[in-house]
Amino acid sequence: MSTAGPLKSVDYEVFGRVQGRGPPYTEGEAKKIGVVGWVKNTSKGTVTGQVQGPEDKVNSMKSWLSKVGSPSSRIDRTNFSNEKTISKLEYSNFSIRY
Repeated sequence: MSTAGPLKSVDYEVFGRVQGRGPPYTEGEAKKIGVVGWVKNTSKGTVTGQVQGPEDKVNSMKSWLSKVGSPSSRIDRTNFSNEKTISKLEYSNFSIRY
């Protein structure tokens, strides 16, 4: 199976009422879409992480992170940073960090 387009990597931070149920849902969605990376709750009440994968799948995950989120969350805004093309994936799966 060929990947559609170049591999991308992007960091994200989600603001709003997003902690508590966010990371497990984010992990599940990432695995469903087919991206790798990580997610964790921060001490300031946000959820942060990194997503890597084919560009179209990363874009799908970015859309989910900024518009959908976990069922009980309220997303105020999502900041994406350090978006770049990568030659290979740095992670083998998507994980929750603590």
